[in-house]
Amino acid sequence: MSAFDAEMLALTGRSRPRVVILPTASYPDGETVFQRWATMGVDHFSQLGAEVEPALVRDRAGADDPAAAQAIGEADLVYLSGGKPGYLRRVLHDSEVGRALTAAHGRGAILVGCSAGAMVLAAQAFDFRVRVLPWPLRWDRGLGVAAGLSIVPHYDSWPEPMAAVIALQAPRGSAVLGIDEMTAAVGRDGSWQVHGAARVTLWHGRHRERFRAGDVFRV
Repeated sequence: MSAFDAEMLALTGRSRPRVVILPTASYPDGETVFQRWATMGVDHFSQLGAEVEPALVRDRAGADDPAAAQAIGEADLVYLSGGKPGYLRRVLHDSEVGRALTAAHGRGAILVGCSAGAMVLAAQAFDFRVRVLPWPLRWDRGLGVAAGLSIVPHYDSWPEPMAAVIALQAPRGSAVLGIDEMTAAVGRDGSWQVHGAARVTLWHGRHRERFRAGDVFRV
């Protein structure tokens, strides 16, 4: 994703953008995984010419750390890692870091989410219930940066009938964006554009549309 991430940095309009890596979603997988996400992010964006720091928010207490909130408040781009979306939602809910992310978006900073990070940037995010059968899904409020949307990441790695069941359970009024691996959907001024190797699938109820790199659509 180097070319795509370089484009995102260029959109900041700064010669040396400030980037914050938020690996919180990966913390349930252990400290080693958490640190690996942080290190990968710092190395990757540093090589692209950015000034990078990780915000090492592990839990709900850490999400009220003024230093982490300040770092996000000063960032041109914030990258939310993959991991556990439900955990990330609970940590960010009504926290200083969560509010800093919303405020950063409001002033024009770029928020980038990978997998769980992308899910939580949406208005609604699904979670499988802990039971013998995973249906019906539980839906919880996300950060709302991608207004009116729910995100299904790794869309091309799911059997599409399963993805369709997820889409059809989305809360009323919420469209579902299925994003293939090695692919991104960039939202700006109410429009979305597809970047990367594969497709984005948009569900409105039972209606499905496909988009490929370069396509622009509205939700």
